[in-house]
Amino acid sequence: MKVQAAADSVRRRIGASIVEKVAGPEGPNHRRVIHQAEGDRWFAEGSPIHRVHGDSSMFVGGIRALLLQSLHPLAMAGVAAHSGYHGDPWGRLQRTSYFLAVTTFGRASDARAATERVKAIHRRVTGIAPDGRPYAASDPRLLTWVHIAEADSFLRAHTRFGAEPLDQAGRDGYVADVARIAIELGVPDPPRTEAQLADRISQYRAELRGTAEARAAARFLLLTPPLPLVARGPYGVLAAAATSLLPGWARRPLYLPHLPLTERAVVRPAGHAVIRGIRWAISPPPSVQAAREPGPIRPAPAVRAHPARPAR
Repeated sequence: MKVQAAADSVRRRIGASIVEKVAGPEGPNHRRVIHQAEGDRWFAEGSPIHRVHGDSSMFVGGIRALLLQSLHPLAMAGVAAHSGYHGDPWGRLQRTSYFLAVTTFGRASDARAATERVKAIHRRVTGIAPDGRPYAASDPRLLTWVHIAEADSFLRAHTRFGAEPLDQAGRDGYVADVARIAIELGVPDPPRTEAQLADRISQYRAELRGTAEARAAARFLLLTPPLPLVARGPYGVLAAAATSLLPGWARRPLYLPHLPLTERAVVRPAGHAVIRGIRWAISPPPSVQAAREPGPIRPAPAVRAHPARPAR
C-alpha cells in the first residue's frame, strides 16, 4: 500500500506539472466546464475526433504541425510578426490548448464562441511578407493550409503513436470531424476523407519553401524550447518523433536530417515510451478511477498547433 501510495503521489506531481504547462492556471476550471457542463456538443462521445484529440500522441502531432505549417511563406510571415511564440510560448500554448479542448469536447455554444474570437483576431492580422507579398490570416487559402497541415499531423501522430489507432473508416471520420471546426473558422470546402486530405496537401507543394523565418522557428522549436533541464530529454524525444513523421520534401527546406535506420530503431521506440509515460502521468491512478462513477476518463488537452494564428 505504501509503495502504491508513493507511486500515485509521483504520478500526480508529474501529471500536475504537465497539465499546468499545457493548460495554465485556469486549466482545472476550464476542464470542469468543458467536460461537465450540460448542453449539446458538436461531437458525440467516442467519435474519431475525441479519440485523436484526447490522446497523448497530440504532443508529437502538435510539433509536427508547427514545422509543416511553417513552410508556407505567408503563413510563417504572420507567425513571425504576430504570434508572439518567442515572447510568450507557454501562454500561447495554453490558449490554443483551450481552443482545442472546447471545440472538441465542450458545449456547442462555447465552441462557437471560441471560433468567433479566433475569427475576430484573424481579421486584425495583416502585413507584408519579407518577399513583398501581402498576407492576411483570414485569407481562405492560408486558413486551408493551416487546417490541412494540422489535421494531417494530428492524424499521422495518432496512427503511429496513439494508444488505439483508428482504422480507415475512423481516419476518414476524423478528417470529417475536424472539417466541422474548419468550416466554423472560415475554411471553404475542407477535405472530408484521408485521401482528400493527402490530395489537398499535394496541391500546396508548389507554394511551400524554407524561409529564414521558418528555419528560425524550427531551431526554436527543436533545439531551444523554454524548458527546464529535466524536461529537455523527454521533449527532445517528442521533437525527434515529430520530425520522423515529416516527409522528405518537408524536411529538406528546414535542414532537418533523414536517418531512417535511427528513426526506426531508436526514435520510434523512444517516442512510444515517452508518450506512454505522459499518458500514465495525466490519467488518474487506478484507485481514483475505481472511486469515480463509470464513464470515460479523458486525458488533459494536448497542444493544438496554429502557427498562422496569433496568440488568443
